[in-house]
Amino acid sequence: MTAKQRVDAAAAFLLHVHPYSETSLILDVFARAHGRLALMARGARRPRSALRGVLLGFQPLELSWFGGGEVKTLAKAEWVGGLALLNGKCLLLGYYLNELLLKLMPREDAHPALYDAYADALAALARGAGEAAELRRFEKTLLRELGYGLALDREAGSGEPVRPDGQYVYLIERGAVAARGDEGAPALSGKTLLDLAADDYADPRTLAESKVLMRQLVAHYLGGQALQSRRVFVELQEL
Repeated sequence: MTAKQRVDAAAAFLLHVHPYSETSLILDVFARAHGRLALMARGARRPRSALRGVLLGFQPLELSWFGGGEVKTLAKAEWVGGLALLNGKCLLLGYYLNELLLKLMPREDAHPALYDAYADALAALARGAGEAAELRRFEKTLLRELGYGLALDREAGSGEPVRPDGQYVYLIERGAVAARGDEGAPALSGKTLLDLAADDYADPRTLAESKVLMRQLVAHYLGGQALQSRRVFVELQEL
């Protein structure tokens, strides 16, 4: 994008906001056709700014911006609506999704499929689905879009089909192997792997085991980066 280029009415979500000067904000947004990018919202901190009631997290927005540097300038923002506000546990899970995008997704790299998975996950959370299967779908889509797609229906090395009645472990960057008990990774049923490949989470065991697997994979690709949303969630559970 050159300094004279402008983008109008782009579908986007707001991921993070932090102050810039006494009157402005820097926005980290996820736009469907443009990926993750930083926008300066000039004057957005002023009490009478029209942006104050528009720049809402976890809500679909239409954003317009211009500029060619690393930080573009926000020209216009409109709230599209359609989602209930998140609260309680679902709000924390929304922050979890945002943290994953902020920590793992490179800037200005469009991922429409990931955007749609994020929107679907937010819609599920807005309905109050605190353990929604959409979270697993989002995590799986995130890894695939980043180039870390999962091989779930065949054994690593041999290429043999995963058996529904088998026991496996998933070795990161290798795939599923038959469990021997000494791999240092949680055992998973073959049915869980096949259900995860098909995005079928009707079985409670599949939902539970897929959560463990995705947590292991996400932690690996975070490379030691801590998730504040997970820490807060654990602390609230302890209380």
